[in-house]
Amino acid sequence: MTPPLQGSKKRKVETFKSAIKEQFAFLKNADTLEQTFTRAITLNKSGGLLIPISRIHSNDTNLINKISDWRAANQFAYPTQFKVTAEGTQRWLRSNLLGTEDRILFIVYNKHNTPIGHLGFANCLNDDCSMEIDNVLRGEPGDQGIMSEAMNALIQWAQETLWPESIHLRVLSDNQHALRFYQNLGFAIDSQTPLQRIADENGHQLLPFEEKSSRSPDAFFINMLLVQKEQGKPDEKILTAGPSISQREVSFGFDALKRGWNNNWAKYLNEFEAAFANYIGVKHAIATSSCTGALHIALKALGIGPGDEVIVPDLTWVATANAVTYVGATPVFCDIETNSWCVDSDSFRSLITSKTKAIIPVHLYGHPARMDVINTIAKEHGLFVVEDAAPSIGAECAGQRTGSFGHFSAFSFQGAKLAVTGEGGMLLTNDDALYDTAASIANQGRKAGTFWIENNGLKYKMSNVQAAIGLAQLQRNEAMVEAKRRIFSWYEDELSNLPLLKLNRECEWARSIYWMTSIFLDEEAGITRDALIAELAKRNVDTRPTFPAISQYSIWKRPQSPPQKNAKRIGDQSINLPSGTSLKREQVRYICRSIKSILSSQPNA
Repeated sequence: MTPPLQGSKKRKVETFKSAIKEQFAFLKNADTLEQTFTRAITLNKSGGLLIPISRIHSNDTNLINKISDWRAANQFAYPTQFKVTAEGTQRWLRSNLLGTEDRILFIVYNKHNTPIGHLGFANCLNDDCSMEIDNVLRGEPGDQGIMSEAMNALIQWAQETLWPESIHLRVLSDNQHALRFYQNLGFAIDSQTPLQRIADENGHQLLPFEEKSSRSPDAFFINMLLVQKEQGKPDEKILTAGPSISQREVSFGFDALKRGWNNNWAKYLNEFEAAFANYIGVKHAIATSSCTGALHIALKALGIGPGDEVIVPDLTWVATANAVTYVGATPVFCDIETNSWCVDSDSFRSLITSKTKAIIPVHLYGHPARMDVINTIAKEHGLFVVEDAAPSIGAECAGQRTGSFGHFSAFSFQGAKLAVTGEGGMLLTNDDALYDTAASIANQGRKAGTFWIENNGLKYKMSNVQAAIGLAQLQRNEAMVEAKRRIFSWYEDELSNLPLLKLNRECEWARSIYWMTSIFLDEEAGITRDALIAELAKRNVDTRPTFPAISQYSIWKRPQSPPQKNAKRIGDQSINLPSGTSLKREQVRYICRSIKSILSSQPNA
């Protein structure tokens, strides 16, 4: 009996299964020709497409007949030799393909819009988080190399939008041509499975194999596993960040671009705001052009202005403190914890004065600040709390999502973040009165439903097209979080035993999304942080230094010197490693080999 899954493993598996069901259903629910093309996978080299079979195809007589002809001509590739008919193919398409939540099939089209074969996935709802390539069939001659390209495109799509732990397939032992084809694509023989039972064209189990088939009883399935090759020095840089864009974003964005005007100008804005508020667990959301703009609106709505002080962490992006200056208030810089890299509560408490009106804790690099403690201190002193949750969509503090703790919270969808809209942000609150004030400010100070201006407002609006992309990203966010966490686990496997290098791990009370996997380099490593970055760049590994302690900047009207101790040290000694969701394990191994090689070559290694 398989033991029950526990904790984070269970959550990972549930998230994977949910992503499979939702993404496959989305692709198979197209009911117009336009939708099928916006949900296709592009074959860049040949100019062709992989178009998912969807509802619109269930009555497409020409396509069904063509698939029937292909299957009849290629019976040798199937374990059964049942008679293929158009009626049986249509039943199979409706019941066993469209009606099966973990199966999908793509038609391979060449650049002339001619269907030449099909391939897809099956049996994807499992606790191993694996995907099985299924029904690979070339039906038409010509277009040399297109099926290999189609296979590679299908694999890349799965790896970059669904993140399986493994990809495998089965091929009959007497189909040597297919066996060589898969081996050339990087699949290796993993095991063998006897052909003890077979299924008819509707998937129903029939009699023992030897009673229904003319194939030799000695035939068997060869189980093949996609093997990742060791990464040598890449031709192009392995980038620090990069989003996951699926057909869902393309489809929503296309719809907003084509139809999101006039009466529909706010369709996706409204849906995105409502969905985001629900995801975080608050009442109200206002989509903005940036997280900085959202912070500006929040501080203005709270009535913070000249003469007021707002405490911000010394280790953050400059925008956190800039927003304070936009309303004429003064940023005061507190230190950070060495484990979370977020607000240190003792430092926060020590900086509170009669002029202090608010604190802006930052959930840095996807790790939450200790919001329960911060809120307790803020409440004791009557302070507002505005969460800068910019890079933490999906992170949790003590089981509660970031962005749900403060009077306001602000998120970012800038292009390097986990969920992206190119540029963009979101302002959230649970307070009805604060929402009304913020909504008016965000709309140029207009009185709702009129052109009457009630107060000085701001304009940080998000476009409907951006909101369409954001909505699609949000619907996939949990799977993207798991992808980030998996990448961190790869780094942890490779780097956890290096004495002079420390990974920024999540605290026991936290769930980080690991937007950036970050390392701290000890001063005794024999190489400076910046020199390590330069050496990695020579090996085509793109990294970036962590933010410096921002109190050091000369732009602040009231200087604060020296910078906070922990913020200064971590800011000077730490690096963000490549963490984009499309990162492959062999790339992480290469990065880690490079780091180890550089460190081991130092005189005191």
